[in-house]
Order: sequence, then structure tokens, then C-alpha cells
Amino acid sequence: MGQKVHPKGFRLAVSQTWDGIWFSKKDFQKNLQEDVKIRELILKSLREALIDRVEIERARGEIRIVIYSAKPGIIIGRAGAGIEDLTKKIKKLYFRGRRIKLSINVKEVKQPSLSARIVGTQIAMDIEKRMPYRRVMKMAIERVMKARAEGVKVMVSGRLNGAEIARTEMLAKGKIPLHTLRADINYQHVMARTIYGAIGVKVWVNRGEVFDKNENSPKGR
Repeated sequence: MGQKVHPKGFRLAVSQTWDGIWFSKKDFQKNLQEDVKIRELILKSLREALIDRVEIERARGEIRIVIYSAKPGIIIGRAGAGIEDLTKKIKKLYFRGRRIKLSINVKEVKQPSLSARIVGTQIAMDIEKRMPYRRVMKMAIERVMKARAEGVKVMVSGRLNGAEIARTEMLAKGKIPLHTLRADINYQHVMARTIYGAIGVKVWVNRGEVFDKNENSPKGR
């Protein structure tokens, strides 16, 4: 029996932190649902911007969204028009008729090759363009190792190259210690939508070790 533990959930409050920075007793369920929908909207509509993560901070009557992206120019747009459009869209979909001050900030990811989501998104986009999955995986692993990661593992599952029977392929390089709490393992699961069906892409990136609680900011930030 395989016992699977999410690498980030396993390390929360030890070497990693939450993407939602707020606390609520009465409206926890509603706020959490809004956070999930907002993240889905941003990740889906701004896929080309190669987003690492979306942090949502809530205060009384105020919501601040911070988007970490490898290509912030795509999100910002000309003279900030992109952010204005995104703000209007989120307000219209999720906060209609409510007095809420919504602000969106965009920050650049300094080392995109150390972000599991960005690497996974690039692999998924290449697979959707019908590139050979093995070559795509090898290229991604080389990019990550060149960025001085200590290890990387990539797993793709589904009807690879249009095969009739779905299968799983995995490539790895370096070390990925899944039980070491101080290891900064960045993990993400991304979906590639092909004409044959969905192909799952899982990426693990070992960004070194975190020894102090004050040093819990990953290298890719």
C-alpha cells in the first residue's frame, strides 16, 4: 500500500507557509471557497504568464492579492490595463454588490526554474503542442538542475503520445528527500489537456535545506 503525503501540507508551519493570509470564525467556508475560485480564475486566464503562486490576504473590507509570475508584463499589460481588467472581472464574478477594496500586486519570480508550478506548466504546454514527452521532461530537468537545484523529479501520467492504454513515466535527477522536514521540496500537479484526454504532470523540486524558521522563504521568491 502506498501512503501518499502532500509535500507542502507535510511541511506547513515548519519550513513552508500558507498562501491564504487571513483568519475567520464565522465566514471561513465562504472565504475559502472564494479563495479557491479566485486562484482557479487567475491560473486559468493567465496561464501564459507562468504563475508560481497566488497569495490572498484579507482584512476587514479589504482583499489584497499578490501574484508571483515569471512574466509579470503579461499580467500588468500596457499602462496597467491588464490589472484593471482582472480587478473588474474578479469584483464582477465574486464580489458583486459588496463594498470591498480589492488590490492586485504582481511580483516577479527571480528563479522560475526552481518553481514546480512554472516547470510543470511549461511541460504541460509543450505536451499540448504535441512535442515528444520524454524530450520535454529531459529539457525541464536540465533547466532545473542548471538553476542549482539539489534534485528534481518529473512524472507524467495518461495516454502518452496517444497510446490506447494510459501509463506513467518518471524521470529524476539528484536527491528528493520526501521525509526530511527541513528539505525545501516545491511540489505541484498540473494538467495538460490533449486531444487524447488529460495528462497529469507532477513535479518535485528540491531547493536545498531550511535550518531556521526565519529563513522559510524559498529561493524562487
